[in-house]
Amino acid sequence: MTTNLYAQPYDISATGFYFKSAEEYTEKARKLYNPYGEHVEEFEIQFIDGDGIDCQLFEALSINQSNIESYFKAVGDWEEYQKINAIIAIGEVGYKFDLANDDPDDLNVDLYQFDTMKELAEHFVEEGLYGTIPENIKFYLDYDLIARDLSMDYSEVRIDGTNYIYRCD
Repeated sequence: MTTNLYAQPYDISATGFYFKSAEEYTEKARKLYNPYGEHVEEFEIQFIDGDGIDCQLFEALSINQSNIESYFKAVGDWEEYQKINAIIAIGEVGYKFDLANDDPDDLNVDLYQFDTMKELAEHFVEEGLYGTIPENIKFYLDYDLIARDLSMDYSEVRIDGTNYIYRCD
């Protein structure tokens, strides 16, 4: 889906414009003048329409007119997992990230797609992260307590309708 953005001028006498690419933004911004003949230079960029994950990425990256070109490149080039990692590491945890120069693969995020911490606890037991536990003992494990302990190191976030449990180093 195409991402539609809006450039809202800080000059209240000027009218903003919609755009779908960095090139379209640059062209329209260059041609925009207020009713007094003064060139309009500063805009607030607003996300109007597009995929939910791209909207959350827009918010996490604090998109503005100085990084709009890099944002469109990220939306077009990044894989979904890279977008999810960026939303979590930058938007949720507060990592510093230069959209033009940094690589989203450098963001260190342990990510699991589960609806609850209890499901993550069950997954960890099944995967053997707590050692080898005999089948007859697994029935006596308190997964709620394990989940509570996991919630000390892991957090949850909902991205584009999907629940993720994550931990960042």
